[in-house]
Amino acid sequence: MASTRQLKSRIRSVKNTKQITKAMQMVAASKMRRTQEAAKASAPYEKAAAELMTYLAGQGATDNHPLFMRRKIKNRLIILAAADKGLAGAFNTNVFRRYLDVLQRDDANGVGNLTITIGRKASQFVSRLKDTSIIGSYEDMPDHPAGTTFHAILSTACNMYTNKEIDAVTVVYVQFINSITQQATALRLLPAGTEILIDPSEVRNFVADALYEPSVSEVLDAVTYRLVGSRLYQALLDSRASEHSMRMLAMKNATDNATDLIDDLTLEMNKARQSAITQELSEISAGVEAMK
Repeated sequence: MASTRQLKSRIRSVKNTKQITKAMQMVAASKMRRTQEAAKASAPYEKAAAELMTYLAGQGATDNHPLFMRRKIKNRLIILAAADKGLAGAFNTNVFRRYLDVLQRDDANGVGNLTITIGRKASQFVSRLKDTSIIGSYEDMPDHPAGTTFHAILSTACNMYTNKEIDAVTVVYVQFINSITQQATALRLLPAGTEILIDPSEVRNFVADALYEPSVSEVLDAVTYRLVGSRLYQALLDSRASEHSMRMLAMKNATDNATDLIDDLTLEMNKARQSAITQELSEISAGVEAMK
């Protein structure tokens, strides 16, 4: 059995660790709430863009648009969104496993692929893989991705697709469902309109009755770019919300485990102290008996 001094030292060390994990849990919870609110705030914009896109597609305006053109997939661009740091439970592991599934399926079908990584952990993981090309690496992105970095990723994807350097763009990220449930997902970003965005019957009347100036084609160009951008933006928001949620849960589990460990060590220390006292009393009693 460990000495009382050793047990006290271990208890003090575990208490210090518990303070750190508790603080990280509170920070992650605060960040998760902010990213959730941001994801909800962007939903109306994405819905409006999806309505307009659905209406224009129904009018045949998207038939010859370069971002809507479908062709046999020979090369794919994968945008992999992971975390910059660890201590987020299975967040990075789940998204990397989904990324490997996409790579394996492409290899089986003879499809080449290029990768843009978002997050330091994503860059480190992909760089260790054989026969995988990274054409862009972005780290320390804010919780609300915007500015030159975000538009550089979006422009690269759209320009490469328009120039027929690639035939599909897929975003691999962790979809935020709720604070308990998150799911690693591969979302087809391009060609646009691959997935059904909204039921045509849900398009509101003012979208169909609107006048499009200067022309439908120019409106379509702007809307398509923004719609693709909004879906990428939503994916990155979901990824960040999932990261903070899983980090919060991981730190909560670590804090709970530290509490249980402190209780166990305290019990062991009390037993050790009691054993020492009992032994001292026995020795005193034996000494008294010997003096009689």
